[in-house]
Amino acid sequence: MHIDPPSGWRLWNEESERIILAYRPDVFDGGSFPAACLPTVYVTRGRRTRRPGNQRTETNTWFVTLFLEPDVEHDAERFDTRSEAIEGAIELADRFGAGEIDYRGLYQIPRPAYFDALDELTGIDDES
Repeated sequence: MHIDPPSGWRLWNEESERIILAYRPDVFDGGSFPAACLPTVYVTRGRRTRRPGNQRTETNTWFVTLFLEPDVEHDAERFDTRSEAIEGAIELADRFGAGEIDYRGLYQIPRPAYFDALDELTGIDDES
């Protein structure tokens, strides 16, 4: 299956059991936006456990997870096949790029200045 990421996203890595899409790596370069905050969408066969190492659970299921930082993630979505997971990842990436994902709610500690800059990048007009 050909992977054609939405606008602003780049295919960062593609392996048989893991695909990574990266959002605007041109701006998450340590300048205006910290490199560690590079939004990424992971497509994985199985889900990593919280313990260190490569331990995975549910290896027959595909997961799509949006990470905003290493410890800040959107709930993973489950899929039965790799192709369904890729389609789900593209849809999730498209929704994020269109400003349809509430990333503020994923952070335990608010970062107002960063959120404002990310709003501008994703085209969200925050009226609150």
